[in-house]
Amino acid sequence: MDYPEREWPNKQIQKAPIWCSVDLRDGNQALIDPMTVEEKVEMFNLLVKLGFKEIEIGFPSASQIEFDFMRELVERNLIPEDVTVQVLVQCREHLIKRTFEALEGVKRAVVHIYNSTSTLQRDVVFNKSKEEIKQIAIEGTELVKSFVKDFPGKIILEYSPESFTGTELEYALEVCTAVQDTWGATKDNPIIINLPATVEMTTPNVYADQIEWMHKHFKNRESIILSIHPHNDRGTGVAATELALLAGTDRVEGTLFGNGERTGNLDILTVAYNMFSQGINPELDLTNIVEIQEVYERCCKMEVPMRHPYAGKLVFTAFSGSHQDAINKGVKAMKERNQDWWEVPYLPIDPADVGREYEPIVRINSQSGKGGVAFVMDSEFGYKLPKAMHKEFADVIQKIAEKQGEVAPATIMEVFTSEYLKLTSPYEFLRARAEDHGERDTKVELSFRYNDTLQEVEAVGNGPLDAVKLALHNTTDVDVTILDYTQHALGEGSNARAAAYICMRDEKTGNVTHGVGVSSNITRAGIRAVFSALNRLSK
Repeated sequence: MDYPEREWPNKQIQKAPIWCSVDLRDGNQALIDPMTVEEKVEMFNLLVKLGFKEIEIGFPSASQIEFDFMRELVERNLIPEDVTVQVLVQCREHLIKRTFEALEGVKRAVVHIYNSTSTLQRDVVFNKSKEEIKQIAIEGTELVKSFVKDFPGKIILEYSPESFTGTELEYALEVCTAVQDTWGATKDNPIIINLPATVEMTTPNVYADQIEWMHKHFKNRESIILSIHPHNDRGTGVAATELALLAGTDRVEGTLFGNGERTGNLDILTVAYNMFSQGINPELDLTNIVEIQEVYERCCKMEVPMRHPYAGKLVFTAFSGSHQDAINKGVKAMKERNQDWWEVPYLPIDPADVGREYEPIVRINSQSGKGGVAFVMDSEFGYKLPKAMHKEFADVIQKIAEKQGEVAPATIMEVFTSEYLKLTSPYEFLRARAEDHGERDTKVELSFRYNDTLQEVEAVGNGPLDAVKLALHNTTDVDVTILDYTQHALGEGSNARAAAYICMRDEKTGNVTHGVGVSSNITRAGIRAVFSALNRLSK
C-alpha cells in the first residue's frame, strides 16, 4: 500500500498490550483431537495462572461440548473476578441467543461477532455486495444489543472484519465504523475492533501500515480498543505483531506456542518473552516455561519443537565449539564481576529466569570444541581443567562423538575418570609419606608398583613432587620434566577434596601430556597426578 506518512518505524515498544488467549477456541478447533471438558478446565486454569485477564473460551453455540464447558466454568465458579471470558458467535439470531444462554451467571464477558469482508470471500463464498456484507455486521451488532438489555452482567462487544488483510482499507473502516456507531461506543463504554490477519498475505511491515492507517482514521479513537489477531501463514506472525504494536495496537489475541489453523496463530509467549528480554514487563508470569509446556502438550496432544523460541529443549544449548567457549567465558566473567545484569554471549536471557537450568546449556557432539568440554567438566562436576589441557581431553571426547553422536555429561565424566583418574599401568601408586628435610627440601617415602613389581623407595627434592620424580627416576630410569602444576578444591567444607593437574614431558620421546589426581590430601593429590601423567606417557 502507498502510505509514506507511516510513523511506526520510529517508535519503540514501551509496554505490554492487553493479552487475550484464544487457545480454548481458535487453538482448540485446530487440534486433531480437540480437548475434553476437563482438559479445557486444566488449560483455562493454566491461562489464569499465567496472568491472562481475557480468555476466549470457545464457540458455545457451535457444539454441546463448547456450551457445557462454559457452564462448567460458571457452575464451578472457576472464573476469577479479574478475568473476562470471551465467546465467539456468528451474526445470526439463534446462535447469539444460544450464546447468551451459555453466559448466564457470568458477571463480565466479551461477545465476539465477525463476518468476512475480503474481496475474495465477498465474491466466491457469499456472492454479496459491499453493502450487503456491511449490513450483516450491523444486524449482528443490533442483535447483541437486543440481548444485552436483559442480561444482568457486563457485556463488551468485539467485532472482527474477518480476512481484514484481504479487505480494502477504506471499506474495512466503513464496516467497523458502522458497527461502532450501531453499538454506540464511547470512551467509558468502548468497543473492541479486532483486525485479524486471518491469512498472512504480506510482509509484516505492510500489516503494520494497515493497522496504523486504521488507527489514525478511526473516528472517536478513544472509544475503540484496537485489537489484532495475527496468523502465521508466512512464518512472520511474531514480527507482524511487534510491528503492529508500534503502529497503535492496544490488544493482542494469540495462543501458547502459536497453535492454530494451518501454520498457526500468533505465539503470544514468544512476543511476551521478547519483551522480557528487552526489559519490558510482559505482565504475564513466564517464570516456568517447563510447566507451561507440560500442560500444553498434555492438553493439546502436540509437542513443542526442539528449536521453538525459549521453550524448545535445544534453545539454550550450544554444540559449536566457539559458541561453547564464549558461553563459558561469559558465565565466568559474570561470576568474577558479580554482575547484577545478564550478559553472556549467545544466550539473550538467563535460562533460570524462565525455569530452565544451566546444566543443558552446553552439549557435546563432534562439532564441539575444547571450550565446551571444559565447560561441562566445570559446571557439571567442578573440575577446572587448565587451559593447556582443554584440547587434549576434547580430542578424546571428539573421537567418541564422531562414532556415536552427542556425548552426555555422564559419559564425559566416565571417560575422564578412565583416562586420568584410574590409570594403574604400568605405574600404580600405593602410598607416600612426605616430611621436611632441612630448611628447604622435602623427603618422600614412596610405595608403588611398576609392572606389577612392588617398589619402595625414598628420595629428597626441593618439594614433594620433585622428590617423587627423583624417586621414580632412581627406580625405573624414567626421565620426565614437570612443565606446569595447578590445583583447586573440589567442593566445600570438611568434605572438600583437592584436584591436582600436572603437565609433564618425557625427555626421551619429547611427548607431553597431562595427569590428574584427586585426594582429600593436597600432597597426595599432586603425587597421584604425577602417576596419572606417567601412565599416559607410557600409553
